[in-house]
Amino acid sequence: MKRNYYVLSALLLLIAFLSGILTSGISLVGRVGVNTFYKNYRFFKVWWQAALVCLVLLALVTLLLYGIDKRFKGRKRVLLLLVFLFAFLGGLYITYSDFRNALSHRWLGERFHLGIYLYWMGFCISNLFFLLTQRTALPAATVPEAPAEAPQVQ
Repeated sequence: MKRNYYVLSALLLLIAFLSGILTSGISLVGRVGVNTFYKNYRFFKVWWQAALVCLVLLALVTLLLYGIDKRFKGRKRVLLLLVFLFAFLGGLYITYSDFRNALSHRWLGERFHLGIYLYWMGFCISNLFFLLTQRTALPAATVPEAPAEAPQVQ
């Protein structure tokens, strides 16, 4: 499959937009907690701020994966991308487990949880983009031919 960076960008923008909308849907108890105890997380209450944070994180991770893709070749590239993919899947699982077991996180609500899961899914999608698509091959350098010599008249 050929790489299309426009499709990846559009997909990451959509994920950031949806994640921002969902994370802004903090439950009432979660809003009280954010307003009183966890003031660092107030940006989650405004959808465009949460979407912007998600977009910046997705862009940074995608740039990191792009750098890995350009710098390494062959098995080392695939191995590094697989390590990152498993790290992202592990982060998704740890987040899910934390949302199910920590009481304060459970009170944030399901919409908020889905928004955070989208962060991790965006990381995985970006990783799979570089893992499953082929690099665009650079055109072979062509050496300009010498102009044909004109026949000499004697």
